[in-house]
Amino acid sequence: MLKGKKILIGVTGSIAAYKTATLVRLLVKQGAMVKVMMTPGAEQFITPLTLSTVSGNPVLMHLSDNDSWANHVLLGRWADLFIIAPLSCNTLAKMANGICDNLLMAVYLSATCKVMIAPAMDEDMWNHPATRMNMQRMDEYGHHILPVAYGSLASGLTGNGRMAEPDAIVDEAQRFFFRTQDLVNQRVLITAGPTYEPIDPVRFIGNHSSGMMGFALASASRDRGAHVTLVTGPVQLPDITGVDMVRVQTADQMYEACHRVFPETDIAILAAAVADYKVAEPAPEKIKKKDDTLSLDLVKNKDILQSLGAIKTKQIVVGFALETNNEEANALKKLEAKNADFIVLNSLRDAGAGFGSATNKITLFSRDGKRFQFDLKSKQAVAEDILNTILSHEKH
Repeated sequence: MLKGKKILIGVTGSIAAYKTATLVRLLVKQGAMVKVMMTPGAEQFITPLTLSTVSGNPVLMHLSDNDSWANHVLLGRWADLFIIAPLSCNTLAKMANGICDNLLMAVYLSATCKVMIAPAMDEDMWNHPATRMNMQRMDEYGHHILPVAYGSLASGLTGNGRMAEPDAIVDEAQRFFFRTQDLVNQRVLITAGPTYEPIDPVRFIGNHSSGMMGFALASASRDRGAHVTLVTGPVQLPDITGVDMVRVQTADQMYEACHRVFPETDIAILAAAVADYKVAEPAPEKIKKKDDTLSLDLVKNKDILQSLGAIKTKQIVVGFALETNNEEANALKKLEAKNADFIVLNSLRDAGAGFGSATNKITLFSRDGKRFQFDLKSKQAVAEDILNTILSHEKH
C-alpha cells in the first residue's frame, strides 16, 4: 500500500495519456496523495477535468495564472516520487538538455525526489539515435526508467514504444518505497541477451532475445545494494549506471567473461539466451550465393551454466529455461544436469512471456524440490520475485 505517500504525476503530449487516468486512480486507491501536472500538448489527449476528478486535486498546467503562480520549487520538494507517464519524445529531449519552457519542466528541474519515467512513442522514434542518447542521459541522471512495451502503436504499426501499463507502474512505485538493501556487500553476476555466432563477416546465428529480463535483474540487484557485473550479448539497451557492463558478441566471449568474475561472485543469474551451436569454421569472406542449398558444419558451444555449476563453491547459481513443450520436465532436467541451485522456467506458449515482451510469466524451481509459481508481470516485477525467492529461500 502507498498510504500517505506523496506522488507527483507529469503528463506529456502522447496518445498514451489516456492511461494516466487509470494510473492516478490506482495510486489513489492505494492511499497515495496525488497531484497532476500537464504540458500544453497533453491537453490534446486527455482533459484536465478527468485527471482532477480521479486525483481529487486541481490539475496544474501553467507557471502563472492571472495574478497567481505555481511554486515549482515547492512542488518539486513536496513529492516523495515524481512519475512522468507518458513521457513523450519531445519532453524527453527537454529533460536531457535542461530546457525549461513549461511548468512540468520547471518542476522537474527543481525536484529533489526520485524521478520515474514511462516513455511512450512510435517505434522508429524510440529507436532513433537521438532518443537512445537522451535515454542514456536519463540513466546517467539516476532516473528510474520503465521499459517500453511491445504491441500496437498509434501509427498502426506493431513494435516497441507502448507506455508501461498502469498496474506495472504502480508495482514499480511500491517497490521504490519498500525496496530493501539486502544485497549490500554481495557480488552478483548476470548474463543477458543473445549471442551472435558468425557464419561469415556478414551473417550470424542468433535469436530474438532482447536482453530486457537480464537488464531488469541487473537494475534490481543494483538497487538492493549489490555490486553487479552484467555480461550482455548484442542488445539495443543502454548501459545501466552503477553496473559493471561487459558487452560481448559470441558464446565463447560470454563464457570467458563469466569465468573471469565468477570466483569472486556470490550470486550468478544466467538469463542470457546463449546459442547452443556455432559454425565450426566461419568463412573469412562473405559467402556468395551459388547453390540452392548451403550446408554449415555446427559444433556445440561451451555450456556456461553447466561449467559454473561444476566449479561453484559458495556461489548460488541460477539458470533460465525457455521451453515450448514438456516445460516443467525439461526445466527440472536442466536444473539437475547443470548442478544449478535454481531454474527459472518460462514458456513461449504463455501469452505475454518470452522474447521481446516487457512482461514475463515464470515458475522457479529450487534444487531441494520447491516450486514457486508467479502470475504474468512486468519484467521488473519478475526480477524482484526472482531475487526475493532466492534470498528468502537461502535464509532457511
